Amino acid sequence: MKFILTSELGRLAKWLRILGFDAEYYNSANIGTLIIRALRDNRMIIARRKQIGSLKVVIVESNKVKEQMKELIKKIDLKVNESSMFTRCVICNELIKPVSKEEVKGKIPAYVSETQQNFYLCGNCGRIYWQGSHWGNARRYIEEIAQRI
Repeated sequence: MKFILTSELGRLAKWLRILGFDAEYYNSANIGTLIIRALRDNRMIIARRKQIGSLKVVIVESNKVKEQMKELIKKIDLKVNESSMFTRCVICNELIKPVSKEEVKGKIPAYVSETQQNFYLCGNCGRIYWQGSHWGNARRYIEEIAQRI
């Protein structure tokens, strides 16, 4: 499932990426281009606005990302697959790929180099990821959302 999120849903876009979903963040007021991109790339539009042409649009009501995630889970039966978590760059939405420690040496903090063995790189923006405490925090965050549904 691929999404395109309007400019007021940047945090939700990042969380969808953390969960492994292809979530493009569209930061422009040009609705025509948004619709063209959604159609061209076969993406579902997620927005806070009620009117975006006659396309399939999921409207989220809440201002809070936890509530927005709950709305998506309910409205489109969004399924979170743990093996897909942390497979996309949260900045540019590209898939990340495993790289060796040697490839990222000098680009990461010394403590991280000493304590971590597995690294991932976004081939598009160059951001480096590793399995720090944020992985467990994200899992707990999603479990908390799922329990409240």
